[in-house]
Amino acid sequence: MDYILKGGKVYIDGRFVKQDILVSSGRIASVSEYTGSLPAKAIDCENMYILPGLADVHVHLREPGFSYKETIETGTKACAHGGYTLVCSMPNLNPTPDSLENLKVQLDLIEKDAVIDVRPYGTITVGEKGEVLSDMESMAPYVAGFSDDGRGVQDEELMREAMLKAKSLGKMIVAHCEDNSLLYGGYIHDGEYAKAHGHKGICSESEYGPIARDLKRVEETGCSYHVCHISTKESVEIIRQAKARGVDVTCETGPHYLVLSDKDLQENARFKMNPPLRSEEDRKALVEGVLDGTIDMIATDHAPHSAEEKSKGLKDSMMGVVGIETAFSVMYTNFVKTGLMTLEKLVEIMSVNPCKRFGFENGIKVGEKANLAVFDLDEKYTVNPEEFLSKGRSTPFEGVELNAKCILTIADGEVAYEE
Repeated sequence: MDYILKGGKVYIDGRFVKQDILVSSGRIASVSEYTGSLPAKAIDCENMYILPGLADVHVHLREPGFSYKETIETGTKACAHGGYTLVCSMPNLNPTPDSLENLKVQLDLIEKDAVIDVRPYGTITVGEKGEVLSDMESMAPYVAGFSDDGRGVQDEELMREAMLKAKSLGKMIVAHCEDNSLLYGGYIHDGEYAKAHGHKGICSESEYGPIARDLKRVEETGCSYHVCHISTKESVEIIRQAKARGVDVTCETGPHYLVLSDKDLQENARFKMNPPLRSEEDRKALVEGVLDGTIDMIATDHAPHSAEEKSKGLKDSMMGVVGIETAFSVMYTNFVKTGLMTLEKLVEIMSVNPCKRFGFENGIKVGEKANLAVFDLDEKYTVNPEEFLSKGRSTPFEGVELNAKCILTIADGEVAYEE
């Protein structure tokens, strides 16, 4: 079916221009005032904003292996609901994608069930056990990069070996940075809330220590390196200094780390994730890092669990919250609507930058496949997890009123979500 999106403000080359978009045979046929006869489907986008589809390089789709938490189908439908047309799926699965044979299980599911573009990661090590490198060479043509997400690679020499291998294959190391020797059984930030409520804390050094360690090796090997979900002020500064030295490093943080801190914690697992919500000082440093470009992109670390797994309080529940369906709204409401950043900057960090860094096609261009998200920025809604398309329901933004609702998502030329 052909579509005409009429009268929207379209993001083109870094700015918004009021135009019509004709989508024909799945491709963008024109971006200009349209005066021809209307196709079968005409969509009034007056007072709405048409963005290049959002991209998230860090989501958990849980399949294969954990389909009771999420599936490729439910996860990608949730992504489309949030305005995303491309995501990178993390490899803590069963079977673990540490060989082409194991990766193919996931690739087949993506081919069958995904409603948006999904680019999987291969693991850095076999079984994410941190002992032996995975079969990186056989997987390289099919993966976005290599990650042992959920676990830090503890052995520095093994990480150096992985960097050299990834460099030779033209792929990136996407690092979950966590020093297990500094965790001491912690499960929330080692801050005021933990002390006041008798919880075991996770110290900041468990994150920024491995980042500093790895960046020395990145300088030595010349590897392309991306840091997952940074949460501490020290991480921001270490990466800022590395960039100033010309190190090939980028990083991400999540909306929850920019909006919430440990002062917002409650005795409820919808506030429990890894890394944890840090101090207010850390939160402010992360905001500064986004605004000055040290932090390159927003990634949700969308991590669905079952209701039972999230019902055991801060101490005993699984770590991880969902965020793919609220991310743009959270960022728009807290940063654009408040005047902290422009809408153009938000599109950069949620669409343009991740695609540019990872080498994915992006942008609203005539002749290209249509990957678009239409948002009504004025529409307010209250976050109700029961309305999520994800199987996951645990979000720290439950009950919060947000602006900016996704009205339509077209992925690879097909309608993936429509309000």
